[in-house]
Amino acid sequence: MGWGWRFFVAFAALALTSVPQAGADETPKRGGILTFTIPADSPPSFDGHREETYATIHSAAPFYSVLIRADPNDPSVTGPLVCDLCTEMPAPTDDGKTWTFKIRESVKFHDGSKLTAEDVAASWKKIIFPPPGVASARLGNFVMVDSVEAPDPTTVVFRLKFATDAFLPALADPYAFIYRKEVLDKDPHWYEKNISGSGPFKFVAYDAGQSMRGERNPDYYHKGLPYLDGFQGIFAAKQVVRVEAIRSDRAAIEFRGFPPAVRDELVGALGDRITVQTSDWNCGGIITINHKKKPFDDPRVRRALTLAIDRWGTAPYLSKIAIVRTVGGVAFPSSPLAATKEELQQLAGYWPDIEKSRAEARRLLKEAGAEGLSFELLNRDVDQPYKYYALWVIDQWSKIGLNVTQRVLTTGPWFQALRDGSFTLSTEGNCQNIVNPLADVSKYLPGSVAKSNYGYFEDPQLAELYERMLGELDKSKQRELMRQFEKHVLSDQVHSIYLLWWQRIVPYRSYVKGWKIGPSHYVNQDLSTVWLDR
Repeated sequence: MGWGWRFFVAFAALALTSVPQAGADETPKRGGILTFTIPADSPPSFDGHREETYATIHSAAPFYSVLIRADPNDPSVTGPLVCDLCTEMPAPTDDGKTWTFKIRESVKFHDGSKLTAEDVAASWKKIIFPPPGVASARLGNFVMVDSVEAPDPTTVVFRLKFATDAFLPALADPYAFIYRKEVLDKDPHWYEKNISGSGPFKFVAYDAGQSMRGERNPDYYHKGLPYLDGFQGIFAAKQVVRVEAIRSDRAAIEFRGFPPAVRDELVGALGDRITVQTSDWNCGGIITINHKKKPFDDPRVRRALTLAIDRWGTAPYLSKIAIVRTVGGVAFPSSPLAATKEELQQLAGYWPDIEKSRAEARRLLKEAGAEGLSFELLNRDVDQPYKYYALWVIDQWSKIGLNVTQRVLTTGPWFQALRDGSFTLSTEGNCQNIVNPLADVSKYLPGSVAKSNYGYFEDPQLAELYERMLGELDKSKQRELMRQFEKHVLSDQVHSIYLLWWQRIVPYRSYVKGWKIGPSHYVNQDLSTVWLDR
């Protein structure tokens, strides 16, 4: 049946290197405050169900529990999924359509109330079946779910419409914070501005635009954890500020990642006082096109935009200064569902002859009456990689006669502009957590299916193709359907413009122990296993 997606990717070529952490010869030390930087001015909100940004995860994940997660000791592509609030990983029944989880009985929320299966079910219902007026960023990942119920205080049952390889890894979503049902019943928006979880750390203080602080939860249900007394996350949108904080030891780590030049700079300055972990990154940049804005409702214009971009020629140079590296399509490059180079080169924007590509782009613009088009590109005020993306594509578009300016907004207003449609084109990222190519492409679905798609278009054919792909258990047929999906999104309709996949490089102070890198900057961020060797 193909239920074990993690085994399906067992042979993925993940480029992962790390310096040994807590091993047989290292006994974790208790105490201390971990200080780290967060490359943003502030999160749009604290509600993990609503948000898509690391600014929320890195500041709020330590306060919350989830149902299942990547193993914090091995969050790599091939690492296992393990229980957090459940007692053991279940096997599905009903031909893969029913998943039953038993919930720990000793868990308390930080306010002292008991956590039960009803809280878990209510949280997942908010994610999968949000009430009117409530946003759920990963709604498209769960189109296979028919119902979520808690038949008793220790049992949660997910019933699926059809068996799929995508369900279990989608369930290990680090944004899927477990909230109190009583609070959600009163106000489903409460967690946007407030924090109260059951995770390894308890909320202490949030200084808007400055820092987030937490302290050790003495009642944490994973016995012996966390090791830290507390943490402080410092918000700093500018890379130069974050690098200097690590260099001067005002902060120990930034969990998101730096470009190669910063790694080399810190290692050169600090030697063995810096440790580096690297990984492929389940994250890539896209240009989101507002289909409601003319002339971008015309697929000829959208196709011209992607044809103008020289991915093959530019990637080697950008990879030296930015956190980008790999030319790819919609599926994680190391996964068996990813396109080969030859397959990619059949798509618009990936042709090997850039001059031929740009000639076709100019022809399409002329045909559509859009020669010399001027427009504004919305951009996020984060150095890596958004600044580089904008400079790159604006230059590329100028080569086909387009005149593009950019409007830069901080994280909160930038997300708001995406959500209310007050933009023409925007830089964006499709950054996912557990590598799950079938579900990870839900970002490209029409807005009625995927609330995290800000293209403002409808496409029933694409939604039907996605559901077929989710329900297909034969791996070769999955791959065929993925190629059809990719061609439709990136080449035929050009609903999105894919730029480059990222590379994750995390240099940090060597006294930080117990943290393992993975292919996502969302995973393994509750800090429960981190300790300080000093």
